[in-house]
Amino acid sequence: MTLAPHTPSRICAARAVTAIAVSAVLLRSLEVKQIEKRDSVLTSKNQIERLTRPGSSYFNLNPFEVLQIDPEVTDEEIKKRFRQLSILVHPDKNQDDADRAQKAFEAVDKAYKLLLDQEQKKRALDVIQAGKEYVEHTVKERKKQLKKEGKPTNVEEDDPELFKQAVYKQTMKLFAELEIKRKEREAKEMHERKRQREEEIEAQEKAKREREWQKNFEESRDGRVDSWRNFQANTKGKKEKKNRTFLRPPKVKMEQRE
Repeated sequence: MTLAPHTPSRICAARAVTAIAVSAVLLRSLEVKQIEKRDSVLTSKNQIERLTRPGSSYFNLNPFEVLQIDPEVTDEEIKKRFRQLSILVHPDKNQDDADRAQKAFEAVDKAYKLLLDQEQKKRALDVIQAGKEYVEHTVKERKKQLKKEGKPTNVEEDDPELFKQAVYKQTMKLFAELEIKRKEREAKEMHERKRQREEEIEAQEKAKREREWQKNFEESRDGRVDSWRNFQANTKGKKEKKNRTFLRPPKVKMEQRE
């Protein structure tokens, strides 16, 4: 099957769809975070619901959100939290909802393994830091504009909780954008591997045809040589016969007497 080319319009469309999806679930995510704040020790049912809710494919891109821990925690705290959550959502402990429990467990396990990898953990921390810096820059620019207009420079992000939520939203968008780019890169790489494979198959088939032609040529060479020899022998015999048929004695000149 031929893969569709990755045109700019296709990429923009994909990003637009993702942006809409992210925006649609952000409101829901903030509601869930408020619930989590009221009850930090969630039940198995609530954890499974949190990790498999609509939009979870985006929420779960942030490993710190999956494990419900701050980016500053130690590796030991990460392990401890993983053990707690993995027990809560393990399919064996939730046989009445085993399918969703399995998905929730896989999300927890993936987040934990990602944070064990120091390089991937650093990338996640860089995304979170970029989200924070973006919000700080935006707030600063808004305050500057308000001051320029002679208005009070108070903004909603002055509230620490609202600032945290703004950082959360921006961080989620950044994780989603990175995921889109990763999928685009994988699709392009797959397309390139497919193209190279097709070229390799074509080269192999061409080489096979050439080998078969050479083999047939070698196998039929003796037959061609014999045919040529027979042809030459027959041609030579016909020539000799023709020469004998039309061979005439020389004319004798008669002497004239006076």
